[in-house]
Amino acid sequence: MNIRCLSVRWFAALCIALLGAQCLLAGAAAAPAAVAGARPKVILDEDEMGPGGTNIQATLMLAQDKAINLLGITVPTGDGWQPEEIEHVLRALQIAHRAIAVYPGAMFPLLNTRRRERVWQKLYGELFYDGAYMSHWPSEGTDDWTALHPQRPYWVPALPEGEPTTHAHRKRAVRFMIQMVHKYPHQVTIIAAGPLTDLALAAKLDPRFASLAKALVFMGGSFNPQPANTPFARAADYVNSPRVEFNMRFDPEAASIVLHQPWHEITEVPLDATSPTLMTRQLLQQIAHGGAPFDHYLGRFGQVYPLWDETAVAVWLDPALITAATMMRVDVDTSFTANYGATLSWPVGHGPNLGERPVRVVTAVDVPRLNQLVVRLLTAPKPIAIWRSRHMRIRRPRSTRHRHH
Repeated sequence: MNIRCLSVRWFAALCIALLGAQCLLAGAAAAPAAVAGARPKVILDEDEMGPGGTNIQATLMLAQDKAINLLGITVPTGDGWQPEEIEHVLRALQIAHRAIAVYPGAMFPLLNTRRRERVWQKLYGELFYDGAYMSHWPSEGTDDWTALHPQRPYWVPALPEGEPTTHAHRKRAVRFMIQMVHKYPHQVTIIAAGPLTDLALAAKLDPRFASLAKALVFMGGSFNPQPANTPFARAADYVNSPRVEFNMRFDPEAASIVLHQPWHEITEVPLDATSPTLMTRQLLQQIAHGGAPFDHYLGRFGQVYPLWDETAVAVWLDPALITAATMMRVDVDTSFTANYGATLSWPVGHGPNLGERPVRVVTAVDVPRLNQLVVRLLTAPKPIAIWRSRHMRIRRPRSTRHRHH
């Protein structure tokens, strides 16, 4: 073979290589655009006690937004025991005609148990609300539809809304979440509206879990909530224990683990933002007469409670609802003292510096607009597009009375 042939072949090979490189670069340039145009992916980690109520309503709000891709719902024990919660959410989804996979999450907190709770309460006083560990409902003038069974975690009583004919996925919640963030790196937002046990387990099983997620939004914690002018009696608890909130208190160790993970972005929706909200009888009546397939169900089983989990979902769907927020470092007290499970916080750059992450803490929301969004989603005959792609834009408070310190 002569030198001229070698030169021609070399030149042809170089052209092919350059063309291939150009195609690769074009593909790499196109990939982010494709991701940017895709529906945002989200996993809801929710303690789905029902029927009706804040947990189910927040779930149905996400299910009603066709602009998002709800990958699945993971269910840990919290307000109720996980097996019963799963049946409630399966039934609600069935009534809503929505096929969304449900994955069983953590059955128990990492360390906290009912026996530990009883010892703690003998030392420091009875908790107003204790979720699955409760033996009686607090007297708040609301209808509580489910039988409490603190010593029978695996027992599922008859559901007043009817039994589901569908079943939860065999895959466990933690495995599902880990698989999703690896399949869609930096694209999956996790909205956690119950105890953070599932997320803590995922982080310990896979140290890359948090860093591969896009963001974490969680409802929980408490800083300085102001009791609202509503008939909701639990607001009195804020005066005596302003830093205690159920989701963090039920599994403090899990909450602390999660708040030390390398998330790219954390948004916290504490009691400060939710205490002025309320699912009033008027709102429930409005929803009951809506056109969604589940509106009769919500009209019958709805509860007059603050919009705890609905607010967390709403500020992710529409960040313009936020009227005040602040950046701080946040942790949860895990010492078995009177402060067990209470929220700890420091300005960014201060604190123990043991891996605490900067957290965007939402302290106030536009309540009338929040109510409008909740009603719009929960009465739409078919799923509608709500999610807005702009980054967490914060509206200025209308007056200083919305500010929390």
